Amino acid sequence: MKSDRLLSIMLLLQTHGQLPAGALAERMEVSVRTIMRDIEALSAAGVPVYTTRGPHGGIALLPGFRTDVTGLTADEARALFVLLAGRAHADLGLGQAIGSALRKIMAALPAPHRPDADLTSRRILIDPARWRGRPSRPGADLAVLQQAVFTDRRLRLRYRHGRDSRVRSYTLDPYGLVSKADVWYLVADHRGEPKLFRADRTVSATVLDQPAQRRDGLELTDVWDTLRRRIDDIPAPVCVTVGVRREVLARFLRIHEADLAPDAPVPDAQRPADEADSVDPERQLADPERELVELRFRSLGAAEALLMFGADAEVLAPDELRQALARKAAEAATLYARQP
Repeated sequence: MKSDRLLSIMLLLQTHGQLPAGALAERMEVSVRTIMRDIEALSAAGVPVYTTRGPHGGIALLPGFRTDVTGLTADEARALFVLLAGRAHADLGLGQAIGSALRKIMAALPAPHRPDADLTSRRILIDPARWRGRPSRPGADLAVLQQAVFTDRRLRLRYRHGRDSRVRSYTLDPYGLVSKADVWYLVADHRGEPKLFRADRTVSATVLDQPAQRRDGLELTDVWDTLRRRIDDIPAPVCVTVGVRREVLARFLRIHEADLAPDAPVPDAQRPADEADSVDPERQLADPERELVELRFRSLGAAEALLMFGADAEVLAPDELRQALARKAAEAATLYARQP
């Protein structure tokens, strides 16, 4: 649409200053002749646009002319550029649209706000897809991590690892912060290798005077995608079948969303129990109050978390896991049967 193209041309000139007609034509995917007609249309509409000839010439707006997004504070401008992960927009078919929209907003922002807005878009990422575990509190050190990220400084981190609870110290070159379904992660290089740190496991954090030494050509989105794939692509060899009572099915599915078998149908937590005869016969249990759920875990130890549901979730297979849960349940029963 011509009106949209005219606005895009004006905002591009406002953002980049003088641009050759050929560069504008390439960006707009039209001919140079069409661009020159558009420039004439802008001039006729009162936009102070002009052209200069020569090898260093091009098209530009008169100094001082701008369209403005009025009323935006610096924090509001930064908030607009805290982005969802690119794949979330791609899933919705909006991959190109988000880029176009942000270019227009950036061009229309007051000049003092633009650097902060651009930096925010490169240092903060929101990924709504849930991993295992529950949402956590950001922790007091999230502000320190953010300071290191936005000032492009190195970071000294004392960090408690979840696998063994040991505290280790790291000197890091941060790329940015990612909120993964309400859990904050620091994405950083340690000795040139990409690492991921949960913000709520930070024991202490100190911003150093040294500038961050990031690898050339890499942005937060690039490093995050590498780290995310390392976790998402780990095979889950333990297949678990669970019979879940319908009254807790919705909560069970929320907690174990990341463990659901990719090739199994997701149970309908909203279907009334008296409609059990409509369930696939291969998935129907003798107990109409329960429904089969297929899960995948990386180890038997990880699958033992199912014991938190007690009798509301019965593991039907594998038998090895049933025996492990039975032992743990017996140990807990013995412990609580005696007086403290």
